[in-house]
Amino acid sequence: MAGLTWLLLPLLSSSLLMVSLFQSAQAAGIAVYWGQHGDEGSLADTCASGNYQFVNLAFLTTFGGGKTPVLNLAGHCDPPSGTCASLSAEIKGCQNRNIKVLLSLGGQIGNYGLTSADDAGQVANYLWNTFLGGQSGSRPLGDAVLDGIDFDIETGTGLYWDDLARALSRFSSQKKVYLSAAPQCPFPDGHLSTAIGTGLFDYVWIQFYNNGQCQYGANADNLIARWNQWTSVPSNQIFLGVPASADAAGSGGYIPPNVLTSQVLPSIKSSSPKYAGVMIWNKYFDRGYSSAIKGSV
Repeated sequence: MAGLTWLLLPLLSSSLLMVSLFQSAQAAGIAVYWGQHGDEGSLADTCASGNYQFVNLAFLTTFGGGKTPVLNLAGHCDPPSGTCASLSAEIKGCQNRNIKVLLSLGGQIGNYGLTSADDAGQVANYLWNTFLGGQSGSRPLGDAVLDGIDFDIETGTGLYWDDLARALSRFSSQKKVYLSAAPQCPFPDGHLSTAIGTGLFDYVWIQFYNNGQCQYGANADNLIARWNQWTSVPSNQIFLGVPASADAAGSGGYIPPNVLTSQVLPSIKSSSPKYAGVMIWNKYFDRGYSSAIKGSV
């Protein structure tokens, strides 16, 4: 038996090392927003690039308060005429590559908001039946089942987003609904802090741009200070959100790829095991940025 043990130990150690290396290689990824520019390329090409592990379809710009929901995917398709159903095959293709595809709610400009916990429940039912695992006679993206919902809430109040998160998470008993949040970098976020505090969000990708007090400037000091605050929230996967070019963020925060990989990422990786990758705004402006950083993410 002793001889057999000596033979097994090297094999076991080698196997454990391979598992460890695999886990490390899979530990972080890149999320991107797609859908806000007709010239950003197709969803299929976005996923085929091999650069992303998450794609947020942006945006459902109108919902809540009894308003008829509006899906705005810029020049890609027209939901009322049914042309967005053609994205169904592309969404499934992305998922076949192990890329999670989420629908992003809100955005900087939109007509959205929740008026009560009951309203949040109604919106959750709509999202489940129209984009997730439920059933509806009207599914603008066809029969593809999205992986989850992204909260990019930038206007209105912070009320009832926690109720929406709870209502959506209850559907996970039927099919897992992944939840992500995209708060602004000032801590805590004025719109999503209560929702994130529920601990229901699988991913939190923080927008470290268009906010002078916490974005990258002359150096990364302010960014890192806020990052260390954000790692205290009850989510195990925290992402650094960055603009893909200087033009992608009108109020600043762009970090050149070489600076991101040599200065910023090493600091935030070492500060918390919750670091899970980088979120990029957005696909239209990503003209080499994700390719330049993916080896270091």
